[in-house]
Amino acid sequence: MKKVKLIEVRSELGAGTRGASMGVDALRVACWDKGSDYFKRFNSVSVPDLNYTLFDKDLFPHAHRIDSILTVQKNIANTVQQTIAMDMFPLVLSGDHSNAHGTIAGIKAAYPDKTLGVIWIDAHADIHSPYTSPSGNVHGMPLAAALHIDNLERQINEPEPETIFFWNSLKKLGVDGPKLEPQHLVYMVVRDTEEPEDFLMAKYGIKNYTYAELNAKGVAEVAAEALDRLRECDIIYVSFDVDSLDSKFSKGTGTPVEIGLTVEQAKELNSLLLQDPRIVCYEMTEINPTLDTENTMAENAFDILEAATEAILHRESKSTAIH
Repeated sequence: MKKVKLIEVRSELGAGTRGASMGVDALRVACWDKGSDYFKRFNSVSVPDLNYTLFDKDLFPHAHRIDSILTVQKNIANTVQQTIAMDMFPLVLSGDHSNAHGTIAGIKAAYPDKTLGVIWIDAHADIHSPYTSPSGNVHGMPLAAALHIDNLERQINEPEPETIFFWNSLKKLGVDGPKLEPQHLVYMVVRDTEEPEDFLMAKYGIKNYTYAELNAKGVAEVAAEALDRLRECDIIYVSFDVDSLDSKFSKGTGTPVEIGLTVEQAKELNSLLLQDPRIVCYEMTEINPTLDTENTMAENAFDILEAATEAILHRESKSTAIH
């Protein structure tokens, strides 16, 4: 039976608001408060985060701290790749969502010949590049890096040559070339986008299951449909940003947005998706306890994490029984 390995990434270099580096520890506090043995049950490894560089001068206005982010993502990619090579399931607990590109790079390095699908559960599309980002925060760029898309048709910035060098290096992580195709990306409850992102979603026909659609069809049907959309994919990665939750439940995140998932819906959605045997990696990200009261976000996220992990373990035990 495959063991789950926790990969803890405290880097918050890609976020615009400070504090996401404390998200992993907030989850540990929530676990303690609930009397759970979750963090004793699984081995964990911590990826070096370079958060100390936040105190240095930032030289990259269109992709803040991209030099340090590249180093962090190389480490994430190596750790994910090694975990898969050891026949373990990488479960990534991460500071900000820019780290997800390192995760995708690691998956692709482990499976260079497999077709990768991505299910991105998030309030945001995260498909900006240094050429289009209004903020320059790299947590809005992981999918553009994975897809190898600069979106020059909607260019608003003139990034410096140094920024372009690091951006191109980032895009090459894992494999030199796109790590997935736009038709193999499915969004869930994305609802806070900018025009350059809307342009790409329309151009490539990237599916977004809106909250209204999820409510109308029900979580189970949306989960089944999303997995069916990725039927050409050999392997799938699921990325869960806590701001996919409605802002009633997600004060403790850098960019809360209204009209999102309830905690129960998120538990059901993650649980149903993770029963698919093609899913090789799961990530939870963007918990920021400094923006929260009484650790509510992490308590909610921990319930979702437990449900997600149970689905992975249940699936593994089922497949062992079959073989």
